[in-house]
Amino acid sequence: MITVNYIWLDGSEDMPQLRSKTRVFKFKYELEDLPDWSFDGGSTFQGDLGDSDRILTPVKVYDDPFKKNSYLALCEVLNPDGTPHKSNKRRALAEMMDNDTWFGFEQEYTLTDPMQQPLVPEEITQGEFYCGVGAGRVIGRLVVDEHLQNCYDAGIALFGTNAEVMISQWEYQTLPKTALEAADDLWMSRYIAERGAEKFNMRISYHPKIYKELNGAGCHVNVSTPEMREDYKAIEKAMPKLKKTHKQHVEVYGTGNELRLTGECETSDYNKFTWGVSDRGASVRIPAQVKAEGKGYFEDRRPAATCDPYLVTARILETLN
Repeated sequence: MITVNYIWLDGSEDMPQLRSKTRVFKFKYELEDLPDWSFDGGSTFQGDLGDSDRILTPVKVYDDPFKKNSYLALCEVLNPDGTPHKSNKRRALAEMMDNDTWFGFEQEYTLTDPMQQPLVPEEITQGEFYCGVGAGRVIGRLVVDEHLQNCYDAGIALFGTNAEVMISQWEYQTLPKTALEAADDLWMSRYIAERGAEKFNMRISYHPKIYKELNGAGCHVNVSTPEMREDYKAIEKAMPKLKKTHKQHVEVYGTGNELRLTGECETSDYNKFTWGVSDRGASVRIPAQVKAEGKGYFEDRRPAATCDPYLVTARILETLN
């Protein structure tokens, strides 16, 4: 018996939620041979009682790190006539066909109890938790370590992971890939994180600002074009473009981001675009090492942890091109 988990994004307005259901096969299928499968869109904010049938079409397959002889199939959601459902943001990015610009995500998240109640008292102060070691300085390392291994087993090679400034908050980084590959891998790594946390009866929260006075959760994105990989001047030339389209960017950079982008706690102002070398209080940071080497990438620090990477990468590509 071989099982395939069909995984898709629902129609939630704030942040798309991951949904999945399992199908049983006698033989292993290649991606192009995996059949489409219908589901009840009325229960996922993608239809209603009188128009509930929606279609899942597999677009990428990963090894299932949780079961032997099993696979995870990332799916697009289609209408019964085969057209992309309005919640399907992946299709527009796939049609852009940009294979030269690289993206790497830095996904932050907070571990909470199953009902999303924080695990630490609100009056706690920050200072000793970033990349911390030891009980009382970190919460949830077993969750994080298993996630790293599970992603590797699924075929998603992460760049790294670390404890964040706020206790119970963590970050992992994805390797640089094309927009579509990077976005697909980020969504699947989120699925693996949420699925793996079930074992520990913990929940993965992407809320951008659980505590008003403490660091929020972002999803910084590192961006590199062929020109930037050759000449530092190309990075600086991109800054006026990003400034001009700042409003259009923050509009698709994640629900609740205005709570996080206050100009405090290592963030920029939601309503203002700034950039600087080695400046973690700017909208866009250019790493000091990049400036020294004269080529590389920039880090867009504006996206929230709740962001949809399909929308983020598409917006950046539109601005740079």
